[in-house]
Amino acid sequence: MFETLKNVFRVKEMRRKLLYLIWMIFIIRIGCQIPVPGVDIDFFKQCFSSNAGDAFNFFDAFTGGSFERMSIFALNITPYITSYIIIQLLTIAIPALEEMKRDGEEGRKKMTAITRYVTVGLALFESIAMAIGFGRQGMIPNLDFFKGVVVVACLTAGSAMLMWLGERITEKGIGNGISIVLAVNIISRVPSDLALLYENFIKGK
Repeated sequence: MFETLKNVFRVKEMRRKLLYLIWMIFIIRIGCQIPVPGVDIDFFKQCFSSNAGDAFNFFDAFTGGSFERMSIFALNITPYITSYIIIQLLTIAIPALEEMKRDGEEGRKKMTAITRYVTVGLALFESIAMAIGFGRQGMIPNLDFFKGVVVVACLTAGSAMLMWLGERITEKGIGNGISIVLAVNIISRVPSDLALLYENFIKGK
């Protein structure tokens, strides 16, 4: 295994792609630590502690802890995945999209652009829903219009940036960028999950 890795780094092109991938992963993990301005960080910590094991924790696993910290990447790439599925389903129902899919590289570029627009729209809708729903419950202290706009803008921009980073990884790195972003987020939760298992099932015994 180590010999294989050494051989990979001997190839200039592979070495460049690996280093690019590592750099993108570093940027993603840094973004997962930057909180959205005006948000009460302790709000979600209290929610998670009182609702352990529910859908919040399941969603937080896909975001690599960004949702619990309410970072700028809190929505992660879930809007992109949802929009991609929607476009693929609509391709069956809408002849224009089906024709576009058959147009080869040019059609693929158009469908990618449509997916991006739908992603931003979904991210904006989810951001507004979170800002209003959670904001009224205490996520945004002294909630007003300006603070709501800041939170919505940060969450939407964060999701769009993750989509862009995923596409850059696909283009210049190794493998499918969106899948790598998801995998990195899930793997980043492994240490904390192991610590939780130790606390609950081993230490207590």
